[in-house]
Amino acid sequence: MNNMYKETYADLVVFGKIFTSENDQIAEAFAVKDGRYVYVGDRQGATAFIEEGRTKVVDHTGKGLVMPSCGNGHAHYFMGFALHAVGTIVSAEDDVNKFLTEIVPAAVKKARENGIKSVFGFGWNYHAFQNNMPTRQQLDAICDDIPIYFADDEGHKGLVNTISLVNAGIMKPDGTVLKTEVRGGEIVMGSDGTPTGFLKEQAGTYVRSFLDNDNLFTVDTAKGTIKNIQEQMLKEGYTMYMDGWSSYFYNDHFYQAAQQMDKDGDMDFILGLSYEAESWMDVDTTLAKALDARKYASAHVLPHWFKLFMDGTVEGGTGFVEPLYPDGHQGIVNWEEDEVADISRKVNEKGLSMHVHTMGNKAVNRAVNGFVKGGKDEMRNTFVHVHGVYPTDWQRMADHNIYAVAGMHWHHMKSGMEELMKEAVPEGMEDKSYPIKSFLDYGINVSSHTDFPALAGSPDDPFGIMEIAVTGVLHGENGNPWWPEELITREQAITCLTINCAKQMFIEKERGSITKGKYADFLLVDKDVLSCPVDQIHEAGIQATYFEGKAVYSS
Repeated sequence: MNNMYKETYADLVVFGKIFTSENDQIAEAFAVKDGRYVYVGDRQGATAFIEEGRTKVVDHTGKGLVMPSCGNGHAHYFMGFALHAVGTIVSAEDDVNKFLTEIVPAAVKKARENGIKSVFGFGWNYHAFQNNMPTRQQLDAICDDIPIYFADDEGHKGLVNTISLVNAGIMKPDGTVLKTEVRGGEIVMGSDGTPTGFLKEQAGTYVRSFLDNDNLFTVDTAKGTIKNIQEQMLKEGYTMYMDGWSSYFYNDHFYQAAQQMDKDGDMDFILGLSYEAESWMDVDTTLAKALDARKYASAHVLPHWFKLFMDGTVEGGTGFVEPLYPDGHQGIVNWEEDEVADISRKVNEKGLSMHVHTMGNKAVNRAVNGFVKGGKDEMRNTFVHVHGVYPTDWQRMADHNIYAVAGMHWHHMKSGMEELMKEAVPEGMEDKSYPIKSFLDYGINVSSHTDFPALAGSPDDPFGIMEIAVTGVLHGENGNPWWPEELITREQAITCLTINCAKQMFIEKERGSITKGKYADFLLVDKDVLSCPVDQIHEAGIQATYFEGKAVYSS
């Protein structure tokens, strides 16, 4: 009797409407023991696993939906929360005058008071600054003895003072210019033939690498950052997270902190880590660092990705596109096709997967060609963001098991913006961007991401994203359904948010769906997002988040 009792009772039994993320199947109940599902099926079958005094029973019937916990296939929570800890945040509403008279002086004062050797900030809006871009001389007038670096809200541009450029070897203190180009970026020059202090794309990352990053971002700071990341993610229903730039501070402190926290039992989510190679770096040296970082792997920490930046952003004029932009330029591209092939070959042979920022359709095409030539199909090499795709590349992506992490939450547009977009993006792209449905139609694994903190006014939570993917409209924005042909069903949206993210991270055998034998990572949602009015999906909230059978968040 005792042996049978031990074999059949569960720690937890849940009843309700349960979307399993397995072929759109709906279950009535499941049972959990030792952190894993031991039964998924009807209510009667689950009842057999209940033992009074030993089994916790949660009845969510009629209260909303039960579903697998979600994944964020590419975001920068690490960078976003770290900036709050070590830097200064500029809001999208802040203008140039406030930036120069209040924000930068306050950041310099904070650095001096704390003995910090770098002034770092994030968040200024390019469109608000572009007609009156601050110069290095203006920043020098505020501080000329501590390097200043302020990134824009997309993380693709930077504003610096002279000492930052001097430290990076771009110019001498007397104004002599030593370097006018950085591969994959632009050092914007003034009418006097010297740098203005405005840097684009990889020119910015190059200069930022010369900051005092080890002291700016310590292992202890990284631990505090991870705790904040976890708190936000669990509240929003995420237990899988692929970090999009884990070497952001050009050290391994984030890796160290994650492993230490996991070994201490303080990690309640799965963390994927990507080591980025900038186009100005020596790839072999960077790959060696990425391979060395695998020593930080642990149960919930997966340092298995190598990141490339193919181009910039289409809306910002730096995405690599065809046809050309209205003014005749083609954008910025960081890597040649043969380089992508060679890098993919080396990376995949060493057991790492590629995680590549690709926005413009020509950047996607170049990366597809590189993956096909050099990559291994079984490594699930992945594109991130994807503003557009050549029609001929869809099937090639499917044939070579190339994955995508789509900007589903960007699939909307305010009414009237199409006319403005005609002046900013190539012809034909003013009313079409960020496809979703085509990935699924071609059998390409597509997962969702938010790119936090570079949200561009879009939501970070799963149900805000889901509503956009289904309707093409952002709640509260005056807009018509964006590119309706690329919208998807509610079930497809949840699939992209759950099991497809698990597949992207190579953990689908353990997580991502409510299936017998997998870890019990699931959500109690306070609204049935499968049947509620479509314009109310975004209102859904997380009543509880479970990770490995334990409630790790409750509202």
